[in-house]
Amino acid sequence: MGAGPAALKWLGGVEPISDSTVRLRLDVAYDGTDFSGWAVQPGRRTVAGVLTEAFDRLFHGATGLTVAGRTDAGVHATGQVCHVDVAGADWERVSGTLIRRLAGLLPADVRVRAARVVPAAFDARFSALFRRYAYRVTDAPYGADPLRRHDTLAWPRQLDLEALNEAAAGLRGEHDFAAYCRRKENATTIRAVSHLNWRREPDGVLVATVQADAFCQAMVRSLVGAMLAAGEGRRPPSWPAGLLSRRERASEVTVAPAHGLTLVEVGYPDDPAEYAERAFATRRRRDDPAAPADQVGAAVTSE
Repeated sequence: MGAGPAALKWLGGVEPISDSTVRLRLDVAYDGTDFSGWAVQPGRRTVAGVLTEAFDRLFHGATGLTVAGRTDAGVHATGQVCHVDVAGADWERVSGTLIRRLAGLLPADVRVRAARVVPAAFDARFSALFRRYAYRVTDAPYGADPLRRHDTLAWPRQLDLEALNEAAAGLRGEHDFAAYCRRKENATTIRAVSHLNWRREPDGVLVATVQADAFCQAMVRSLVGAMLAAGEGRRPPSWPAGLLSRRERASEVTVAPAHGLTLVEVGYPDDPAEYAERAFATRRRRDDPAAPADQVGAAVTSE
């Protein structure tokens, strides 16, 4: 017997999508080493693919799997977010054991850490306020620690923390990042980078933290590649910011390898009543605020 609206509200504390369907927010972590990225691709192992296989075994039809950021092949996540719509009766049946059941079904390199019912207006992609990534680099002469080799780039030359942060400072703010993006048709390359800095951890590893409303494809790794050129002294610290005047991708920027990058957090409005408003605003193109929302779906892309 299916769960009625009253039961669903009791389970999640929110209105269901319909009398028979609820929307789940899932917090996901994965080691991207052996995945061909997030998105389903025929004949390739992807994060969305293995999640869908697990959902098909647990639910009688899970639909609309949507992710906050479609990570590229080799990129990791500790704070990825996605949503999926499932039958209310299925959720009532597995709500107390879903995380443990998924742990038994999923491969060891992907975990669902949390799952909860959210309002129908929640959109993992368009309701997001920001995405935060971390990029790990070691300039130790012996390379990366063996236990961290899958998420830390070994850099062969000494890096200067002050130069890295000087280069980062010029990249913060809202800019057209065309020089650092793989341009897509009908998609803007204007982004607002609210946080970008480097720190050296006690073990000597350098970590770049970058946060923005959204990112173009390969944007973070391109920014890291440019900053590393400044950090080793091959380019002046002003060089990465100087490329922002370009309107095409800068061929001299080396894209940093994927394995050093991890999606660590996706932020959403504290008030669920703001989910729909945020999603509507995100869908509008940054370079054409007057454009109808249904024409601007490319406003958010992946890293």
